[in-house]
Amino acid sequence: MKAEEYIRIHAQNSPEKIALVYGDRQMNYDQFWKGICTRAEELSAAGLRARQPYVFRASQDMDFLLTYCAVHILDAIAVPMERSVSQEYFDSVQAEVQDYTFAPDIMDILYTTGTTGKAKGVMLGSKVLESCSDNFIDSMGYTPDLLYIISGPLNHIASLSKIHPMLVIGGTIAIMDGLKDMNALFDIFKLPFKKFATFLVPASIRLLMQFSYDKLCAVADKIDFIETGAAPITSEDMRRLAQALPHSRLYNTLGGTEIGAVCTYNFNDGKYMEGCVGRCMKHSRIEIGEEGNLIISGDTIMSGYLGDEESTRQVVQDGKVHSADLGYIDEDGLIHLTGRKGDIINVGGFKVNPLDVEKVAGTHPSIRECACTSAQHPVVGTVLKLVVVLNDGFTLDKHSIAVHIKNQLESHKVPTYYQQVETLPRTYNGKLDRKSL
Repeated sequence: MKAEEYIRIHAQNSPEKIALVYGDRQMNYDQFWKGICTRAEELSAAGLRARQPYVFRASQDMDFLLTYCAVHILDAIAVPMERSVSQEYFDSVQAEVQDYTFAPDIMDILYTTGTTGKAKGVMLGSKVLESCSDNFIDSMGYTPDLLYIISGPLNHIASLSKIHPMLVIGGTIAIMDGLKDMNALFDIFKLPFKKFATFLVPASIRLLMQFSYDKLCAVADKIDFIETGAAPITSEDMRRLAQALPHSRLYNTLGGTEIGAVCTYNFNDGKYMEGCVGRCMKHSRIEIGEEGNLIISGDTIMSGYLGDEESTRQVVQDGKVHSADLGYIDEDGLIHLTGRKGDIINVGGFKVNPLDVEKVAGTHPSIRECACTSAQHPVVGTVLKLVVVLNDGFTLDKHSIAVHIKNQLESHKVPTYYQQVETLPRTYNGKLDRKSL
């Protein structure tokens, strides 16, 4: 059953229950459902019909959800775009989807960020959205009394995959326009709810602990769980977050636009295993391919890439997504990620996983965060470069960092070049943009 049908039921059974919060505004389920119906009437009057795609910019507020849900109750296809995309790109997507014939079950087309190549339109069917919702409700214990804080872009799978189960279960969604204002985040904890949860990428978790650690500890008893993903989180950050939130569930999750919600690991277990993403959720399965990559199957994987049959065939084979994520399954059945195939750097015949270098370099006292990438040396060819963001009060000491890395890793994993930047380039959903380094 679609999330929109659950909204209608909640509006009948619990009309005064708060569905959405945005700043000082609140909307109960009765108002939410009526707003969706009104928006659907407006879209229908403008000519939107069943099975037609509707391309729209994702405002970071309640209005987005009114439009998104209205498109679904018209049995049309939602194509939400990141709000700051150029008009030229927006128009090109409209042209791309206009004359395409969609399978009867397609509900959403979500465009990837393009960190591994050209941005692609990922087609998601109703079964995918329903299965992802069920995965989260079953694995993380979503309940009707939960308030879920969503600060990421609403058109991205990391946000939408939390919105659906919250609407299914009849909980409350608090929308934030990013995490630029940490005070706004903690203001939400003043609302009269007993249980709070959120999704934060590792970079946001680190900033939260660096600048608002005491505030985080002060609301520890209210936080039911925090989920992270999209990038690796270090064992040290796991440990510090667990210290602040000793009674909360802290999840590291594997998911994505093409694969949905796949598996998760509660790292508040005293082990703080880097790269561990736990066991598969109920509607997902994982096996390890011959090249060490993860092969994902189940009811949460995409139907394919819009208008790109060749890319679809490369990724989806025999109904399974052959991902670029490298990993293994340990003797306890836990899944561990070790990197991505496309990120491996060949240095003098040695294959270097940049995550190995970043993990060690990140423990240097001067480094807040870092990224390892390749560079060209005029004599020896491909070498490693470390791009760093320094902690306050430090200056770049290349020699000290190199010695620190050399004491823990092989010599071919020691970067040749070092560059200081103010911030690392990231996509709008917080993932490291290695192409821009």
